[in-house]
Amino acid sequence: MDYSENRPIWPGSSSFTPGDTPFGFFDSDSTFQLHSDKFAKHAAQVLGYPIMDVEMQPINFYTAFEAAVIEYSNQVNQVNIANNLLNTLGVQTGSSFLQGKSFTDSLIGNSFGYISKISKAYGTEADSGGDLRWYTASIDVIPGQQTYSIRTAISKSLGIVLTSSSIEIKRVLHQMPPAIVRYFDPFVGTGLGSQQLLDAFDFGGFSPSVSFMMMPIHADLFRLQAIEFNDMVRKSYFSFEVHGDDIKFYPVPSSGTGSAASSIFYKKVWIEFVMEDDKTNSAVLYGNTALMRGVVTDASNIPYTYQTYRNINDMGRAWIFKYATATAKEMLGYIRGKYSNVPIPNGEVTLNGSDLTSQGQSEKGELITQLREFLEKMTKEQMMTRQNAESTQMNEILARVPLKIYLG
Repeated sequence: MDYSENRPIWPGSSSFTPGDTPFGFFDSDSTFQLHSDKFAKHAAQVLGYPIMDVEMQPINFYTAFEAAVIEYSNQVNQVNIANNLLNTLGVQTGSSFLQGKSFTDSLIGNSFGYISKISKAYGTEADSGGDLRWYTASIDVIPGQQTYSIRTAISKSLGIVLTSSSIEIKRVLHQMPPAIVRYFDPFVGTGLGSQQLLDAFDFGGFSPSVSFMMMPIHADLFRLQAIEFNDMVRKSYFSFEVHGDDIKFYPVPSSGTGSAASSIFYKKVWIEFVMEDDKTNSAVLYGNTALMRGVVTDASNIPYTYQTYRNINDMGRAWIFKYATATAKEMLGYIRGKYSNVPIPNGEVTLNGSDLTSQGQSEKGELITQLREFLEKMTKEQMMTRQNAESTQMNEILARVPLKIYLG
């Protein structure tokens, strides 16, 4: 093609072939190929052709067109990522993911997978599940000794060496025997002051007479509570204190004598604990098995690719045409800005490079703002807000509808 000074650089027509764009993201799309040449003709005529020469080659228009599609895809994908990141965290991004495809052009449903993973951490702290392993160890109690080293006891009980690893005590199984084991059998009726009640109703002569008595359940609960309060206030209650690596037991372990030999002395105290290292690593563990790689972790690796141009609707294509035209206008402004004045016989011609540059930049900024405002209305949060407003308004409208009167 002859680009001599006597011939306009834009020849008036073009023929797109794959490879004419810098990146080639959409070159294999037949619709993109067709629209590339149509856009080049459109942009050239908007810029003044054929009244004025347009100092641009077809590849410049193709580049502007590709850049517009890329920018449109980028803006759309930003909203898609914000909408779907919570539902896709942890999804594999390997070659087998969706048969090698991405999330683009795919409808993603709601999922509570990530929320469930978060709730496991709360479950660990609340002792209601979770994904952290609990360990159990015993402390051998010595008569007369109250204070014991937790680290030493765990190492001895489990046969492991705890050096720098920190532990967190979750539960110490050291308490009084359940009050129910010291409570008279409520179905016998003796010792509870209820035998006289049975005799008063002439049930005392029957065996078992308690078959004719039904006490409210709160009576049993009050008696159990009275036993526990009695042990807590009047006796040396079973308790413990943890200070650093030391644990101190109450009452003082003693072998006892006589009838107290079996009730005071306790040989072992069991504790349940977790490893601090496991607790820290649980933030990056999947369950409690292994660190997961090749999965969605944040917005940087969620698999969204550029939109398929042939699937973009007319509204999106209109935006692309406008943005590409503004890009071409800015590009032509840079070209003409190289020489602001061109000498001619008996004078000079002033080029409008600076005007084109500022106009193109301004139009691009306005188009992006317009698209962002529109896309932000499409977020799940905004759609649910609108849906709530619609349902509220609909209820107000239906409230004005007269109610029917039915005659029986």
